[in-house]
Amino acid sequence: MSLTPSEIDRYKRHLVLKDVGGQGQQKLKTARVLLVGAGGLGSPMIMYLAAAGVGTLGLIDHDTVSLSNLQRQIAHDTPHIGALKVESARDMIARLNPHVTVEMHPTRLDAGNAIEIISRYDIVADGSDNFATRYLVSDACYLAKRPLVFAAVGPFDGYVTTFKPHEKRPDGTPWPSYRCLFPEAPPEGSVANCAEVGVLGAVVGVVGTLQATEVLKEIIGIGDSLAGRLMIYDALGARFENVKVGWDADNPLSGRSPTIRDLSCHAKGAAAPVCAVPGAA
Repeated sequence: MSLTPSEIDRYKRHLVLKDVGGQGQQKLKTARVLLVGAGGLGSPMIMYLAAAGVGTLGLIDHDTVSLSNLQRQIAHDTPHIGALKVESARDMIARLNPHVTVEMHPTRLDAGNAIEIISRYDIVADGSDNFATRYLVSDACYLAKRPLVFAAVGPFDGYVTTFKPHEKRPDGTPWPSYRCLFPEAPPEGSVANCAEVGVLGAVVGVVGTLQATEVLKEIIGIGDSLAGRLMIYDALGARFENVKVGWDADNPLSGRSPTIRDLSCHAKGAAAPVCAVPGAA
């Protein structure tokens, strides 16, 4: 798929990059990326992926824009208060880059639709804010054989990594999954959300931008993937740290004897203990 004269002008700073160039920009143009959540982490991802020329962005979020979102969810603005976030983000993308196709999914991701939706895309970026969705997205990406770029934030810190446990390391062992990093979710209610403890808006922007960068790297095929590593950002200490993450051969999803073979344990009311995700729905 060739670039139009307008696209060549728009992306010229990419085209002169040795590691991107015309071939890399064409990869971006044909890429299909699903963003789970159009909120704090989703906002900078939406803006930078659209600006970079990712051809199709899928946005899944059932929520509407509220005034309290605008301190950190920069894809939205005051005139869009009350609108669906996917519609607000679509309007922003249209103003930023008309070459990007937006596919809106104004619904919750659940056990019934996750595989079908995720399978439509080449790569998934998870910007959700709860453990039930994170386990669901991770399990679904593994089953659909899609790479997942994950991020989460605290009040002054953030975490980014890439999961592709359906692929193998050079030594033949699988790359780790989310369940290798977090075997079980913490007890329900034990981890406060940002509505309770707050979050510095710019921290969310930093982490979401790092997440967008990792998505672009995976699409183009450049640099060192974060697969097998967790990047930790400490805003107050102005520090970045990388921690190695290994494959857990006993994990129930991608271990030697997997017990999760579909998403039935995530269904509402399911009693399947293999999920070990309180409140999964």
